[in-house]
Amino acid sequence: MNDTTVALIVAAGQGSRMGGPPKQFLPLGGKPVVAHSHAALAAHPAIDAVLVVIGAGQDTDLKTALGPVRTVTGGATRRESVLNGLEMLADDPPARVLIHDAARPFVPARVIDALLTALDSRDGAVPALAVADTLARNENGLGDAVSRAGLVRIQTPQAFRFEAVLAAHRAWPVDEEATDDAQMVRRHGGSVALVEGDPMLDKLTYPADLAAAEARLARGRTRSATGYDVHRLVAGEELWLGGVRIPHEKGLSGHSDADVALHAVTDALLGTIAAGDIGTHFPPSDPQWRGADSAQFLTHAAGLIAARGGIIDFIDLTLICEAPKIGPHREAMRTRIAALLALDPDQVSIKATTSERLGFTGRGEGIAAQAIATVRLP
Repeated sequence: MNDTTVALIVAAGQGSRMGGPPKQFLPLGGKPVVAHSHAALAAHPAIDAVLVVIGAGQDTDLKTALGPVRTVTGGATRRESVLNGLEMLADDPPARVLIHDAARPFVPARVIDALLTALDSRDGAVPALAVADTLARNENGLGDAVSRAGLVRIQTPQAFRFEAVLAAHRAWPVDEEATDDAQMVRRHGGSVALVEGDPMLDKLTYPADLAAAEARLARGRTRSATGYDVHRLVAGEELWLGGVRIPHEKGLSGHSDADVALHAVTDALLGTIAAGDIGTHFPPSDPQWRGADSAQFLTHAAGLIAARGGIIDFIDLTLICEAPKIGPHREAMRTRIAALLALDPDQVSIKATTSERLGFTGRGEGIAAQAIATVRLP
């Protein structure tokens, strides 16, 4: 077993109560429902990998929604689907696993933090909310009230020590269904902690739920922020701009791959949620980021926005250099940035200009980039 944490997204349902295509692939805020939780989980610094469980025949839908990601085919029930995912992970077992329903698109980072902290002393942990509404029995009309004392609403993601949840699933009777994974671990003798949940984690079950989530995004606050970066051009380095390798006699020098375009966009995105800058999250003093692909910086920033329930609306990027010519590579960069952020290409604008041979860019000593990002937050 390795000391890693994997998120398992259960996206194998058919969404029959939604009355249409599987709800995990329906659009929400301009991208599929499953893309929201995947981005939030993939970007969390404590989560090392994400595995998506899909239904038979849903490969194309998921590829359209997320691109190439790690998947496993689920079973006839949610319990069977989770077990299939756990068995796949058992080949190289992680220390911890978070099991999440794709129909809960918004995943606050603080809930993930609380769940993983709880695993220091428990076999499992689940987010829970107190029951606020009056409860009563339906006896062909209004029956007796039911006390709310001690009752909570259980949400996902649910976090577990991997060995505990795998053992509980393997021991569960095949002819019995379970309400959730936490109850399975409890019956198997494990201890499960409760952490504070969040209304953002409410599940999309009926068309009205999807409409409410869309309305929440529509009435959200719009924020814009800027990003700026510059790197020197030197011989002997590859030139990466906008996630695309560009043939040139020189490349950009920096601790990572020095992609000024992605760095500027990343800082703009981080600015929209007041989350510092690239150096805050990926310190240049840390050797693990030497030569790193800047795409992971960008997707990390996008995931932090997704964890806040945010939607990226538009990216505007300007590159400032004398050479190389940006025009021939503009569409490839737009396509790459859009794919990394799960946007349509027309939501990404790339412009180029020179500094009229003035300054370091005019002398061909480096390339500068500035970006503006616009997002909506609930």
